Amino acid sequence: MPLRKVDVKALDFIVEQMIDTVDKSKDEIFRIGEQCRQEHDSLIAEIKEIREQVKQVITEGDDLEIKARLARKRLSEVSKNFRAYSEKEVREVYENAHELQTRHTINNQFEKQLRLRRDDLERRLLGLQETIDRAETLVSQITIISNYLVSDIKDIGEVLEDAKMKQDFGLRIIEAQEEERKRISREIHDGPAQLLANVLIRSDLAEKVHKEFGPEQSLVEIRSLKEMIRAALYEVRRIIYDLRPMVLDDLGLIPTLQRYLATIEEYHKVVKLDFIHIGEDKRLPSKYEVALFRLIQESVQNALKHSKASVITVKFERRRDSVFVIVKDNGIGFNPDERRNDSFGLIGMKERIVILEGTLAIESSSVSGTAIKMQIPLLD
Repeated sequence: MPLRKVDVKALDFIVEQMIDTVDKSKDEIFRIGEQCRQEHDSLIAEIKEIREQVKQVITEGDDLEIKARLARKRLSEVSKNFRAYSEKEVREVYENAHELQTRHTINNQFEKQLRLRRDDLERRLLGLQETIDRAETLVSQITIISNYLVSDIKDIGEVLEDAKMKQDFGLRIIEAQEEERKRISREIHDGPAQLLANVLIRSDLAEKVHKEFGPEQSLVEIRSLKEMIRAALYEVRRIIYDLRPMVLDDLGLIPTLQRYLATIEEYHKVVKLDFIHIGEDKRLPSKYEVALFRLIQESVQNALKHSKASVITVKFERRRDSVFVIVKDNGIGFNPDERRNDSFGLIGMKERIVILEGTLAIESSSVSGTAIKMQIPLLD
């Protein structure tokens, strides 16, 4: 039975809808960040105004304290020589001293209220800044996902010829996108978001402990706070590495792979990841570095997810006119010729290899595990 012609426009429409949804999510997070920035600026202006008021109140308080001290001294003199002054003079001295003392007390109370208001605003400002930073991080991550969709998936329909495969592939893209969103959402909620919420609570506790028990006890809370911040930073860095490590553009492919594999090994703990680099450590063009990182990342993730391996080895060899990569595990293996419903990752890898005009070979058995071999020519 002949196969139906590929409906490229339908798949392109699905991908366009996905990209549009991602972009709308990014715009919504951006709007939230902008609202927080506006409130942030408003709080800064209010804090500045309150600080000026505090300065003015302190100046007035110092002046009132001097006048009240002189008035008390005058009252003491009058009290000692009571008979030398008329009743009116005694009353005026007393009333003046009482008025100055009352004004001084009110001034101190007002200063205390201003300071409390300023401290409260500064805490809110800190919370807003954290929200703004998280929003910027999420926008950056979603931008990476959007760019990935545009650059790596948008034109896949042009190279798919089997209608059923094309339909399944489109659905797998949507499922993978939703799963990735859920994963990122869970990791941010259970990791950095939870830790940052605890940091805010512990910072308030440290302030309270400082007021009630002194600096030594509050130092214990601050040390605990630093550990929580360090844990949050580790979680954020791990999530960023899962998406796309920022150091890829700065340091290049080899250092990025070393850091990525070390991070994955530290996170999974039960799996050992070895990295072998042969050849000169010379930067490749950006398109090769991004593509090779994605291919190796997908291979490692597939091994972690399916192979039940205890050791995964990544061998990267830089030759004169090509790059040769082997990702090998000692896991349970699988049949590379069998079409599986969860083979979306391998399909994506094959598409990348085709775009790079390279070759991909998969060797797998239940005895020796799986070895994925990739060779990419370095074209001018």
